[in-house]
Amino acid sequence: MISKIIAEDLIHKVQKEISKAERIVIVTHVGPDGDAMGSSLGLWHYLMTLNKEPVVIVPTAYPDFLNWMPGAECVMVYEENKETSDKFLAGADLIFALDFNIPKRMDMLADAVLATNVPKVLIDHHLHPADFTNIVISHPELSSTSELIFRLICRMGDFSKINLACAECIYTGMMTDTGGFTYNSNKQEIYTIISELIKLGVDKDDIYRKVFNTYSADRLRLMGFCLYKKMKIYPEYKAALITLTAKELSLFNYKNGDSEGFVNIPLSIAGVDFSVFMREDKDKIKLSFRSQGTFPANKVAADLFNGGGHLNAAGAESYASMSDTVNKFEEALENYKDFLE
Repeated sequence: MISKIIAEDLIHKVQKEISKAERIVIVTHVGPDGDAMGSSLGLWHYLMTLNKEPVVIVPTAYPDFLNWMPGAECVMVYEENKETSDKFLAGADLIFALDFNIPKRMDMLADAVLATNVPKVLIDHHLHPADFTNIVISHPELSSTSELIFRLICRMGDFSKINLACAECIYTGMMTDTGGFTYNSNKQEIYTIISELIKLGVDKDDIYRKVFNTYSADRLRLMGFCLYKKMKIYPEYKAALITLTAKELSLFNYKNGDSEGFVNIPLSIAGVDFSVFMREDKDKIKLSFRSQGTFPANKVAADLFNGGGHLNAAGAESYASMSDTVNKFEEALENYKDFLE
């Protein structure tokens, strides 16, 4: 049995909105990861079984290693198809916002979504959801938004409508947002859900290979460069930092998603409980934070860079230079010594 975490009244409200709508748009956050894609496509496949007309719109492109996901070829990238995306949003009867808590996480897509005058449903597992939707299903205690989508479909009485494609997407989201079930994944019900997905035909080993074992040789060389040249350890703070500039990325023919998971690597070092990865983007520095045990990665992200996330996994952005961003991080490390175990 899976506990009924989502409130009954919210289940009825979502059912009512879905039943009234025909054209449904699903949006997610900038730089969509496995959970953003998994939850969005999982919901998309479910809505297709109801004979609705769903469309998934993401602000920016998703990583190449998610190209295999069923339905990924139908996902619309806003920065590449703004005019068409705007038409879908203008014609929508209902909008689902998945895997983010505040509008700015949609980046350039935010204005177009907020301008629509249709019901909106937020489904997310991040802290402190903003008040920009009519219905809010927020459960930060859960491992992923994909898990929430599974629970929602089941609570609406439609488990039988979870086909294999839907199940594969949900599983992918759950797997990637827990680092292959290595963090935020110690609750029994996660594995009850996995068991049900496997019964539906999900090949978890095959999905793992598709996500984690199909990278390019350039990515492997980039990883080696990071570990040999770019990783810095701070033993007194049990911390590690990896930085990559745009110039360095270009040396390895960087493609979207090539640095996925790099932030986790230093955590395999004895005595390192906190890891930060900084990557130079077009107009900002993208930051990823990971930790082990009780060290609050999300607090550091929020305090220093107005970011957020979960205890052991968080993200943020810096609009300063790489050197200034690194300096800010290093100067603040002393402030978090009390959180070390």
